[in-house]
Order: sequence, then C-alpha cells, then structure tokens
Amino acid sequence: MRWLPELSYACIDGNGSMIGLLQSWPIAIAADTGGTTDLVMVGPVAVHPDHQGGGHGRAMMDALLTKAKRIRSAPLVMIGDPEYYGRFWGFSAAHTAGWRVPGPVEQRRLLAIALNGETLPASGMLGPRTNQQAA
Repeated sequence: MRWLPELSYACIDGNGSMIGLLQSWPIAIAADTGGTTDLVMVGPVAVHPDHQGGGHGRAMMDALLTKAKRIRSAPLVMIGDPEYYGRFWGFSAAHTAGWRVPGPVEQRRLLAIALNGETLPASGMLGPRTNQQAA
C-alpha cells in the first residue's frame, strides 16, 4: 500500500544524511459490529543510534500530531511503549483492548489517539484501508 507522505517525516543531518524516519500508513478497522473506521498507522519511528537522545524522534512525533490535528486526520494508531507515547502525546491502549491485528502483538502496546474526538470501535480487525484517500 502507498504510505502517507503528508503525515511522514525524515530528519536530515548537516551532511544531507537521513538520521531519522517516521512513516504513516492508511489502515482501517473492520468493527465486529459492522462498518469500518479509517485510521492512520504510525511507524516505523526510528532514529539512527548515533543520533538518539537528541530530540529527533520527539520532533518528528510533534510535527506529526500538529499536522494531523490541523488537517483533521483519521485517528492515529501505533505499536509502541505506552508509558512514553502516552506521557508525551496522549496515545493509549484504553480503546484497543478488543482490537485484533494480522500478526502477534503485545496488546498493551497497541495504542491509539483520536485527535478530533472520533469514537473508536470497541472491537474489530485492523487491516489495509480499501479507499486510498488522504489521511
């Protein structure tokens, strides 16, 4: 599937080398009660080991959330550390306990945030978004 360039970021150092990357992908959840809800899967979020601890990952996440709010994107989903992503950006596993993914996942690490007050389904299966419209 095609990634979402409008919600993806790269960090480039002074030499023009990429030292960090955050990509976003169009997905959806097929609710067990019927219907689908568009979502944006965030990941990978990666910074080269030589540049970790310099705020590059936080800057990319800050840029993502600012842009996602501004364009009223679909809710964001990621697999990550709930203590870290919850503390800085409000991601939570509160709405994802009944969600399933196509592969193994530690359920407490399946995080979501609805930036625009959307209601998220209580249960369902995550998969590719069938309509490839923007975020």
